[in-house]
Formats: sequence, C-alpha cells, structure tokens
Amino acid sequence: MKIYNSLTKKVEEFVPNEPGRVNMYTCGPTVYHYAHIGNLRSYIMEDVLEKLLRYSGYDVKRVMNITDVGHLSSDADTGEDKMLKGAKREHKTVMEIAKFYTDAFFADCAKLNIKTPDVVEPATNCISEFIHMIEVLLDKGYAYKAGDNVYFDTSKLDNYYVFGNQNEDELVIGAREDVTEDTNKRNKNDFVLWFTKSKFEDQALKWDSPWGTGYPGWHIECSCISMKHLGEYMDIHCGGVDNMFPHHTNEIAQSESYLGHKWCNYWFHVHHLNDETGKMSKSKGEFLTVSLLEEKGYDPLVYRLFTLQSHYRKPLVFTYDALDQTAKTYKKLRNRISSLDAGGNVDESAVREWHDKFAEAVGNDVNTAMGLTLVYDVLKSDQNGATKRAVIDDYDRVLGLDLTKGSAGAQEFNANADGIDDPELIAHIEEKIAERAAAKKEKNFELADEIRSQLLSEGIVLEDTRQGVIFRRSN
Repeated sequence: MKIYNSLTKKVEEFVPNEPGRVNMYTCGPTVYHYAHIGNLRSYIMEDVLEKLLRYSGYDVKRVMNITDVGHLSSDADTGEDKMLKGAKREHKTVMEIAKFYTDAFFADCAKLNIKTPDVVEPATNCISEFIHMIEVLLDKGYAYKAGDNVYFDTSKLDNYYVFGNQNEDELVIGAREDVTEDTNKRNKNDFVLWFTKSKFEDQALKWDSPWGTGYPGWHIECSCISMKHLGEYMDIHCGGVDNMFPHHTNEIAQSESYLGHKWCNYWFHVHHLNDETGKMSKSKGEFLTVSLLEEKGYDPLVYRLFTLQSHYRKPLVFTYDALDQTAKTYKKLRNRISSLDAGGNVDESAVREWHDKFAEAVGNDVNTAMGLTLVYDVLKSDQNGATKRAVIDDYDRVLGLDLTKGSAGAQEFNANADGIDDPELIAHIEEKIAERAAAKKEKNFELADEIRSQLLSEGIVLEDTRQGVIFRRSN
C-alpha cells in the first residue's frame, strides 16, 4: 500500500512502526455547530483510509479528539469564543452545546457510513495530561511564561517549518487563538500552551494549574490525546489541508520536543471542498449540512459518492448540478446491482482475484475513483450474478456506499413506481422525470410536455400528485 506523505511530499510505501498494526489519529470537530459538508469530506476520506488499511489486513487503532473547549476555535471576525457564542445562541450551557453537537456530528457520520473511531476523547477529559506535557516542556527549556500565559518557544527548534513552503513574513501570526498579535511572545510564531489571561473575558471553562486558573491552548490537545491512547509512536495523522499550518506544525514541534524523538511517520491531508466562490465554510453563503441535503431530497450516500469520484489531494468544487448527476449515477448503479441474478455458486477464487485488484488500485494513494471503476468492471465481467455481488460486497467494505442493499428489487429505490420492477427501466424513467422537472423549473413547459409524451409513447404514464410524480405502465 502506498500513501502520499505531506511531510516528505512523496507517495511512499506505507510501513507501520509495528508490523501488521497501525496507530492512526484524526483531528476531530469543534462542537459549537453542525458540521458542514466541507468538513465532512475530510472525515469521509479518512474513513476510507481506515477501512482500506483494514481491508489490506492491518489491525488499526484510530483515535479522534472532540474539541469542546471554546477558545480552541475563536471567531476570527469578533474574537468571540465560538462555544460560548453557540451557548448564547441556543440558551444552553457550553457543555450542553458540546454534547448536542457531538451527537449531531456522529449522527451525520452514521448517515454517511463513516465508522466511529475506536477511541473518541473530549479535550475536557485530558486537562491533567495537558498540564503534565507543559511542565515537561518548561523543564526542558522549550517553553516560557510571559504575561500570565505559557508559550512554546519556536526559536529552540532547528526546523520549525517541517512541512516546508512557508514564508515567515506571509504566515498568519501564531494560531487560531490569536485574533490580534500577542505582544508577550518572544518570537512571531510562538504559540500558547496555557492561558491564564486572554481576550476571552467570559471564558466558560477554566481549571487550576501551576501557572494559575486558566485553560489549555489549542495545539496541546491533539498531542496529548494521541499519546494517551496510541503511545509515543504514531503511524498516520489525518486532517484537512488547512490544519497543516499552524496546527499540525505546532503539534510536531511540541510533541517531538516533549518526547525527544520523531513522533509520527505519515501525514494525510485532505484538500478543501469549494463552492463556486471558493473554500466552503460556515460563515459563507448557504450553510450546507447533511440535514439540508436530505431536506432537498438527496440521500447522504450520494454526497459520499460525490467525494469518492475525486482524489482526496485535489480541491473539489460542489454544485447542485454535479450532485444531481451523482444522484442519477448512484441510482442507476444500485438498480443495476439489484437486478443481478443471485443464483448460482460464488467463485471464491475469482473473488480473491478481484479483491487483489482493488487492494492494488485503491491502495495506490487511496485512489477511490479507480475503486469505482473496478465496480463497473466487475458488472461487465463474465462472472455469474452471485460472484459479482460477492465482489461488490467486498469492495463496499471500503467504499461504504451500500451498493448491494435492497436486493429485493428496484421498487425500494422509488416508491412511486407503480407495478414496474425493471431496474433499468425505472432508472430511465427517473432520468426523464428529472429532465421534465428541470424544464418546468425553467418554465419550458413545451419541453416538459414533450418528455411526458415521449414516455407515453414508450408505454409509461406519468401522474403528478401531491406526493410527487407517480409512474405506471399504460393499459
């Protein structure tokens, strides 16, 4: 198996620290609001990576943090604690907000077939671990106290910019917790390990420490939580590409200074989901969530398929037109699989051969598009239906698209199909119904009528009802 390592900027053969076992860490959500689908692209691809590792025979332990300490994600415009802002917005306590949106996040993950990591640890559970690491960094001379806060001293490192391609004069000052420049720092990119004084006058959560009552800095969280559950050596650390600097840079700085040796061998970064105006975020335009997609009539797994059609290291542009096309693709694919004759014996040797093809193709830097191509290759092969279904079931352990569910027939995919059980025909009719709906939306009623007449000439009657378009064979 090969993987692109952001640290070396190369696709490398994956070799874990311990043969057969993988320690994997994922930067989790800040739980002050719903996750938008841009956030969830990263979690889908990280889920695929974990499942691919298991598919390839590795024993994987995956850990994820939950950022439930408010300062760790301040509002860049107002400087307000986002957790507290969410609590005020919904008239709840900060911890009530944290629990509500943690549950909402994992509900979205379940809809997208994202496996829950083996360990999920809220930051608020690990205050003692944060304090211990800071004490060690102070003792080793990698940290200093100034202006009531404790900072990491980046000047102590020979190579702070481990991911490269950074120009110090162009970097955002410090980290997320710094809305304005901190004059207590010795160096421009020093970052806070512990706050006893900050811009948040009404910070909701504080703890006693050797340096006064306060709360931890953002970057210390992932270092400590990963070490608590995975030990001193990690194989793969995952996150969005926007985490590369400063978050992951600072994680490496403090972790390797604390440990005295290399910490993580492979860094897996997923690129942005963009809309037509640029990077998608909660503060821009329509706040796109899984629930909103459902309200608009999309199966969440259509969005999962949408992300799998592109490589994780390429920016992906979201439009509803593209999602509509993916929805058609998904429906046709499931209908086609549903129509396979399940009779006959499974050719186990063929299943193994197809398994190896998939492992090699997708194992070349998580090439999910190639994995989808192999699904179609299986369907076009001369294997019997039972073998094809077995192979696609095997592939779906990684793809997570529920491709073989609903084997009773295409009726499951459209409750408005009255007495029609031919999956290919249903897919054709649904495509025409979608074209007709688009024509009506554009007020092109002549085209809409032509589509209806075309279907009637094919023996299909459309009926517009309050529940949607029902279709049946003509008498």
